[in-house]
Amino acid sequence: MEFEKLQAIIADVLNVPKDDITPETTFVDDLGADSLDIFQIIMGIEEEFDIEIDNEEAEKITTVQDAVEQIKKAVE
Repeated sequence: MEFEKLQAIIADVLNVPKDDITPETTFVDDLGADSLDIFQIIMGIEEEFDIEIDNEEAEKITTVQDAVEQIKKAVE
């Protein structure tokens, strides 16, 4: 469930097809995201899942799966 919601957030922020987003997809290399895009994705995650991701943890997120793991950790 987290993946599908995250996929929708990423597709919306980066204006890419959902089908292009897999757990192994990297934000920068595969999707061409810049730091502002990543910030917007993190903000979308925090809003959608009602969680807070600190900056140190956010910097470790490079793939979609990293983001899913961060969400799971925060909602536990």
